[in-house]
Amino acid sequence: MMAELVARTGRHQQRYEHGYRLIAGCVPFRYRDGDDCGDSSAKIIEVLMINSTGGPGLLFPKGGWENDETVEEAAVREAIEEAGVRGDLMDFLGYYEFRSKTLQDECSPEGLCKAAMFALFVKEELESWPEQSTRKRSWLAVSEALGSCRHAWMRDALQCFCKWHEECNGGSRLH
Repeated sequence: MMAELVARTGRHQQRYEHGYRLIAGCVPFRYRDGDDCGDSSAKIIEVLMINSTGGPGLLFPKGGWENDETVEEAAVREAIEEAGVRGDLMDFLGYYEFRSKTLQDECSPEGLCKAAMFALFVKEELESWPEQSTRKRSWLAVSEALGSCRHAWMRDALQCFCKWHEECNGGSRLH
């Protein structure tokens, strides 16, 4: 029997660096057949986004990087906890700095955050996951996702993902 997945809570193991709360996240992606343009061999890439619990717009899974894990482990954990997906963590997409009113605390009074984002090739969508009661998953074409990002820094991460994907895959279509 598989152990029940439970989301980590609290900030007692949270990592900080120079006043920034360190965050780990990913851009989950998959391929679907592109038969709508008459070319059945074309693969179209889709990215997975989740609803924000704090307002309109969509997000990529991300959360605090804790002391007992690597940044890669944190990114994988957040994908499972928030979006209920597992897969292969691919490449590092970059660091993205942002300010969060909800993440202000004694270690980062201004709510400064620095997110390490990765590409995650999704191989499994879980039927149940820790935050499913508050999170809805949406698979979107990249062009749709760009217009749906709640935060500008996530849009920047998605654009970096697009460049990475084109370099690695010889320009597969990113609709």
